[in-house]
Amino acid sequence: MDPGIIKKLDQAVVNRIAAGEVIQRPANALKELIENSLDAKASLIQVTVKVGGLKLLQIEDNGTGIRKEDLEIVCERFTTSKLTTFEDLTKISTFGFRGEALASISHVAHLTIQTKTRPERCAYKASYEDGQLQGKPKTCAGNQGTIIIIEDLFYNMPQRRQAFKTPNEEFQKIYDVTAKYAIHNSRVGFMLKKHGEQLSLKTNVNSTQEANIQIIYGSEISKELMPIDYKDQMLQFSLSGLITKVNYNNKKGIMLLFINNRLVESTALKTAIDNVYSTYLPKGMHPFIYLSLEMEPSNLDVNVHPTKHQVHFLYEDEIVEKIKSQIETQLLGSNATRTFYKQLKLPGVGNEDKKTGNETSVNKSAAAQDKVSAKDMIRTDCKEQKLDKFLLSESNKKTDDPSSTYSNGLLPITEQSFRVTAKQKTKEVKLTSVLKMMQQIENKCSVQLRKILKEMVFVGSIDKSFAVFQYETKLYMSNTLKLSEELFYQRLVYNFENFCALEIAPERLSIKSLILLALNSPESGWCEKDGDKEELAERAVDILLVHSPIMREYFSLNISPEGDLLTLPLLLEQYCPSKAYLPLYMLRLATDVEWEEEEKCFETFCRETANYYATVSDVDIKDDPKRHRWQTEHILYPALKKYLLPSEKIGKELYELTSLPKLYKVFERC
Repeated sequence: MDPGIIKKLDQAVVNRIAAGEVIQRPANALKELIENSLDAKASLIQVTVKVGGLKLLQIEDNGTGIRKEDLEIVCERFTTSKLTTFEDLTKISTFGFRGEALASISHVAHLTIQTKTRPERCAYKASYEDGQLQGKPKTCAGNQGTIIIIEDLFYNMPQRRQAFKTPNEEFQKIYDVTAKYAIHNSRVGFMLKKHGEQLSLKTNVNSTQEANIQIIYGSEISKELMPIDYKDQMLQFSLSGLITKVNYNNKKGIMLLFINNRLVESTALKTAIDNVYSTYLPKGMHPFIYLSLEMEPSNLDVNVHPTKHQVHFLYEDEIVEKIKSQIETQLLGSNATRTFYKQLKLPGVGNEDKKTGNETSVNKSAAAQDKVSAKDMIRTDCKEQKLDKFLLSESNKKTDDPSSTYSNGLLPITEQSFRVTAKQKTKEVKLTSVLKMMQQIENKCSVQLRKILKEMVFVGSIDKSFAVFQYETKLYMSNTLKLSEELFYQRLVYNFENFCALEIAPERLSIKSLILLALNSPESGWCEKDGDKEELAERAVDILLVHSPIMREYFSLNISPEGDLLTLPLLLEQYCPSKAYLPLYMLRLATDVEWEEEEKCFETFCRETANYYATVSDVDIKDDPKRHRWQTEHILYPALKKYLLPSEKIGKELYELTSLPKLYKVFERC
């Protein structure tokens, strides 16, 4: 068969395709127009809807309006007053900025704009089709501000129009968008109604968020609200909002999330908050959440989705964890309005119970039926018993607590402290080879193993290679070295080009001296056939110096022009790699890393570095055994829970030792 001929699409088709991505349904169009009105400093916004917004969607505001001179191009694509250069995107603080909303609407609907600015004596009315002004703007009477009238939405896209279920469903989505913006922008008055009917929603100018929540969602929610405020200097974000106490719950959870005043969604944050509330609420019930996040515009990418309902921002995992922690703190002691009900006697109790008058016996029998069997109970309180109690002597137990030696409870990495600043993590990974490595990790991830690691409870270390943890009613032994090696590899890939530096202090180390030490050790595998050690060391130093810019830029491994090792990458806070294996690591960087090909270079460098960071020396343990146990329990295993995406291969490093039901079969007394 002959190949098809590639041809350039007609511009009208291109614009209509683009419009369909930006304006997916009437609620999307309304969101864009509300944001334009807010950008125009409107204090009152009125929305009128007919047939779910498909027949008519009108929004009127009292903002600054549109200049008459701009009416000719206002509906052309990428015309905006919000930015000039691409760099402006990194500090954008307005809602609309790409100049696509009105243009997209004009390609899929009949669009009319009526507007008046303060200096003009009258208003102007103009009609648009496919981004072009139809005739000259006409003068008319009108108040200051803008009225945008959208008629017959998707009239030229019948498949899209037929896909919508019912006008009432579309109106409900419009109501939802309007309500959320009315709550967040409480100083702006909002009105929403169906054409020819009474108001469906009305909030007052200069209202409060609590008052608007009561108007929109009812007093049942509003009386259970409590404020939340938090500011983090390190991650450069602030949090404010209103969340419900533990006495309120609903089958359909409501979450309003605004980031830099934009209505967005975050699955990760919603899941984290639901996990917090699941401790307090009945199964299947959810809270009401309204949160407003403010962060540096340079840390936020608002241009990742056509409808802008998703955003990307730096340190997402860390920020979500902080918010989760704050909500947990807020919920503690928040049950002042919580009500409890008790039933002294179950329905249908016979006369025998009446004669004895023993109502509590009925409750006891009911409780006995619901009681979980002892063999199925999940015990996760690590404060009760630890493995160390059975493995260590009395003298060791007395000195095992790090806080007994270090006043702040943290073990220092080096004698000279290092600085970790959030500002260093600012670069986005764009190299195809690294993105491919990330994709491979994610494709191989086992959901079941991830669940096991995420929910495990650390029991104790056996030795430098193995530890024990509990998952539900099962006890596992894990290969700490193999798990941590994969963890460090993934940290190297995902933090590519964004590492903090771990300084080698107090003196510099010559990499030639380190490599000579490695060649003198049996682990290097050196034999006389390999040549003179001095020459081999010189050659290895040359290789590392040639490629030192790559290591410094991408991994914060810094080697001076004189051949001194200055810094290593910091992969985990409060974690220091083995000093004993540093010489061998330098040798392997020179001999085992494939420096000539980009993807193999990054792959082999990350593997060798991960192997070095995971390896634990007997000398290090002998020098400070307490530190090794502390690092394993308080740094490595929490990091495994948080970061590791385990593959099926990693599953071979987990060994199920026993389970509670098996133990009860052996030890339970009849």
